[in-house]
Amino acid sequence: MAEITSLLGFDFAVVDTEHAPTSLETVENLVRAVESGGSAAIVRVPWNDPVRIKRTLEVGSAGLLIPMVETEDEARAAVEAMRYPPDGIRGMASSRASEYGIRFEEYVETANESLLTILQIETERGVTNAADIATVEGVDALLIGPADLSASLGSLGDWEDATVTDAIDTVLDESDVPVGTLAVTNDDIERWVGQGFDFVIVGVDTNYLARSARDAKEIYENAIDHRDRE
Repeated sequence: MAEITSLLGFDFAVVDTEHAPTSLETVENLVRAVESGGSAAIVRVPWNDPVRIKRTLEVGSAGLLIPMVETEDEARAAVEAMRYPPDGIRGMASSRASEYGIRFEEYVETANESLLTILQIETERGVTNAADIATVEGVDALLIGPADLSASLGSLGDWEDATVTDAIDTVLDESDVPVGTLAVTNDDIERWVGQGFDFVIVGVDTNYLARSARDAKEIYENAIDHRDRE
C-alpha cells in the first residue's frame, strides 16, 4: 500500500503509529517504500514524547505529525524534540536518516530546517490556543483531527454542527501557518477543500480497500442475480 501510494504521485503519505500497532522496524520499511516513488514519508508518533520523536526521526522520516497539542508550551516542546542543539534537545547519532553516518555532518546542519513539524489540533483547548501554537518558531503546519475535535466539542462525527464548523474556522482564520485535515470519504475531500483547508490527507488505506472490496462484491452479486433471472 505504501509503494502504491508513492507510485500514484501523492505528495506525501502518513505512516501511523498512534492508533496502529506499527513497530519501529516496520515504520522504517514503510518510509523506504514511500520514498521509492518520490513521495515524502510523514510519520504520526503516538504522543508528544521526545524519545518517540527522536527514534522516529532516525529512520529517515521527512517529518512528523504530533497529536493532541493543546498549548504553546507543548508546541515548543515538540519543536525542541525535533531539533538538534542549540535549537533543541534531539540527541546525535548516525542512523538511516544520515545514511548511516555517511552524510552525518550535512544532515545535522540541515535537519533542523528541512524536517516538517506538523502539530495536531484535536480539542477545544487546542482550538483556543491555535493562534499561539502556530506562532511558535519551527511549527510548519497544523492539522485538525476532525474526529477527536468533534468528540471534544460533544458532536462526534457531525461535521455540519455549528460548534464544529466554527472551531475549524477559528483555526483556519487565526493560524499563520498552513492548516490541513483528514478526509475519510470522497465527500469529505470536497467538504474540507471547500471550507478552506490548505492541504488534505485524502483517505485511509483500510477504507480504500474496504470500499473497493465492497463495490466488487456488490457488482459480482448483482451479476449473478441478473444471470440467474435470465
